[in-house]
Amino acid sequence: MTTITILSQAACSSCEQAKAVIARVAQEHSLHIDEVPIDSAEGQILTARHGVVFAPGILIDGNMFSYGRLSEKKLRRHLAQHASSTDITLPE
Repeated sequence: MTTITILSQAACSSCEQAKAVIARVAQEHSLHIDEVPIDSAEGQILTARHGVVFAPGILIDGNMFSYGRLSEKKLRRHLAQHASSTDITLPE
């Protein structure tokens, strides 16, 4: 399962857009979604650690993926590549 962390802030239209994109993508991928407010202690640590310039910051499995407006196409491509690289082929 892939974990997506959304570093969000209140009254952020890009944050709402990112949550909608992730909700659509989650219908096709096994995702665990965490939302962390940027102004929380954890949010401030993650924002500083990953160099998030503005909300939303998107982390995938603890690694920086993007910040600002989330591209659904980029997210889908990343998850498809991740899924294919973790597929296990059993010998016949």
